[in-house]
Amino acid sequence: MQKTIERPEYINQLINFREKQLIKVVTGIRRCGKSTLFDLYCSYLMQNGVSENQIIRLNLEDPDYHDIKDYMQLYQLIKQQLVPDHMNYILIDEVQNVPEFQKAVDGLFIIKNCDVYITGSNAFLLSGELATLLSGRYVEIKMLPLSFKEYLSAFDDKTDLIIKYQNYIQNGSFPYILNLNSRQEIRSYLEGVYTSVVLKDIVARCRISDVSMLDSVIRYMFDNIGNLCSSTKISNTMTSAGRKISVHTIETYLTALVDSFILYKANRYDVKGKQHLATGAKYYLSDIGLRYYLLGTKRADFGHILENIVYLELLRRGFEVHVGKVNQAEVDFIAIGSQGEEYYQVAYTVIDADGSTLERELSPLDAIRDHNPKYLLTMDFTPLTSHNGIKQINVLDWLLR
Repeated sequence: MQKTIERPEYINQLINFREKQLIKVVTGIRRCGKSTLFDLYCSYLMQNGVSENQIIRLNLEDPDYHDIKDYMQLYQLIKQQLVPDHMNYILIDEVQNVPEFQKAVDGLFIIKNCDVYITGSNAFLLSGELATLLSGRYVEIKMLPLSFKEYLSAFDDKTDLIIKYQNYIQNGSFPYILNLNSRQEIRSYLEGVYTSVVLKDIVARCRISDVSMLDSVIRYMFDNIGNLCSSTKISNTMTSAGRKISVHTIETYLTALVDSFILYKANRYDVKGKQHLATGAKYYLSDIGLRYYLLGTKRADFGHILENIVYLELLRRGFEVHVGKVNQAEVDFIAIGSQGEEYYQVAYTVIDADGSTLERELSPLDAIRDHNPKYLLTMDFTPLTSHNGIKQINVLDWLLR
């Protein structure tokens, strides 16, 4: 039987915005669970008094809808199914597959008894004409693959957390992975995800002709998660390795990778000056399993992989996340939320013979003189410890909160 993870954080957002005068836009990488979220939401609606004919559901990746060539066909198809004098719930998956879809969405939005929900696998969905046309009339729900807590919820046995964490990062966090039984099945599935993202959301949309060069850039980025990067540095490194590529082309590729939600960009932020810095940034993967698929297990930096997991979790918890600069030192993450700022250092372990690793990780946090919460997250199983106000927490405990 196929496992379905409930994902209440996302469902509750849809419920809270139900029948509000806003278009609900769910974004995220392919296969992260957007369609299943709509399935769960439709079930919720029917359990709460909505009849099935009030729900109009389309997945524009389904071959049944491939003959829809323009926005007017989409608009008319939906309009003729509307139930008069009742609220109609319109849920459209991968709406960006129809040219000028924003005109159909806007037309449905202004009909009084329509509540509109759409998904998309590319940030293009909320750029350009749609952003202009629907300015102030939509809310974005940013969806990620499974958190470690969500992943763990699929298992009756909650023991052996280290082993489950290792499987989580190596197999990946796409929900359907939980229904696969062998490494080969999982590898084939990840290959399908990777290929569809690269070919449909990057190569086709950006009209990239040199797919081999794009693949080289992706491999470089996957191998450098958590490292400070610039387009110039990437261009110089690849040119030195015999793959000459311009800074402009690198910037085009990076924008496309971020827009497809396969990569996330964390800009630098000066803690003392309270300002964003223009130079340098770090990139993190939406799913570590894709890194293992593409690069294998060699050269895996477990510290940076853990850093990647923490970065995504902070995004899930609603923070705006930056890489911190304190004088010449670096704080892994500054997380800005509704309650203010929090600071995070992430290290796989800080246990060594002379304590130098612990001192090195604490030093940037100690240099911050404000009274915002500070955390050191590690895989070390030590009692909850405070170092001059800096809380040291086991990262798996933190992920399961």
